[in-house]
Amino acid sequence: MSRMVSLSEAETLAVAALEAVGVPRWEAEVTARALIDAERDGLASHGLSRLPFYLAQARSGKVVADAQARVEVAGSVIRVDARHGLAFPAIARGVERAIPLARELGLVAVAIGGSHHFGVAGAPVERLAREGLVAMAFSNAPSAMAPWGGKRPLYGTNPIAFATPRRGTDPLVIDLSLSKVARGKVMLAKKAGEPIPEGWALDIEGRPTTDPDAAIAGSMVPAGDAKGASLALMVELLTAGLTGSHFGFQASSFFEPEGEAPSVGHLMLAFDPAHFSDGYLEHIEALFQAMLEQEGVRLPGTRRHALRRERGESLELPEAVVDELRAYAASRV
Repeated sequence: MSRMVSLSEAETLAVAALEAVGVPRWEAEVTARALIDAERDGLASHGLSRLPFYLAQARSGKVVADAQARVEVAGSVIRVDARHGLAFPAIARGVERAIPLARELGLVAVAIGGSHHFGVAGAPVERLAREGLVAMAFSNAPSAMAPWGGKRPLYGTNPIAFATPRRGTDPLVIDLSLSKVARGKVMLAKKAGEPIPEGWALDIEGRPTTDPDAAIAGSMVPAGDAKGASLALMVELLTAGLTGSHFGFQASSFFEPEGEAPSVGHLMLAFDPAHFSDGYLEHIEALFQAMLEQEGVRLPGTRRHALRRERGESLELPEAVVDELRAYAASRV
């Protein structure tokens, strides 16, 4: 069963639940807004259904509830230590520093270490694009995919995102997981007691499966097969490698309440196109127009923006999630 909840009610409830387990107010607000934005964009697997997992880990100490990200700037590199807290405040701190520095230098990197679930990878790059910057984002995650030809997962599903500003309209946003589907969709199927489509995952023996439990114990199928597995390796090196964080096979689950902190890494790049050539915004429209002249073609991100507008000021949430958040909000650590 589901329930309609206003955006303001959802944010109030999420913030109260986070504060109840010791998350400071600003960090709670940033996290709540990120999850609500995912719901509005039709990405429920990265929305408020994730929050009970964060709350349980904050309560157990796997997530450092009161962590406040530490930021250091060295030339064009912004280093952010998430200090084993939730990722969204660390991401927000990095993006905040990246905007003026990218305008000054032309290109900056935001390297975030000791972090947690990255959430919707398209969100921070869209934020940068709305400031006139071209942006890319990468994150690793707990192991869910085996190297091509292997059976034991070593890589995360490792999202990649890209966004560019456009003149007079929403940014173009590309957001993809390097598995054929996000692992969160398997978790939602498990919670609903439903099978998954064949082709999403392999069991522990490397055989195709439609059982979400077998999929979680086994391995997600990489997008593009061997090519996707190689890209996942690249992201491990760009994120965990550069930040000194855990590789996927070293990171603990984003879903289990016990264990050490996942301590994964993220990398964001922000380019100011004005430093590279004149007339960037006009130039890229020639490509987009050529694409849209073909029947059936739409630009990446348009569905997300349309859903955001259609959903207005309310969300339809699973009743069980609303009840669980209310129970947390009514409690204290």
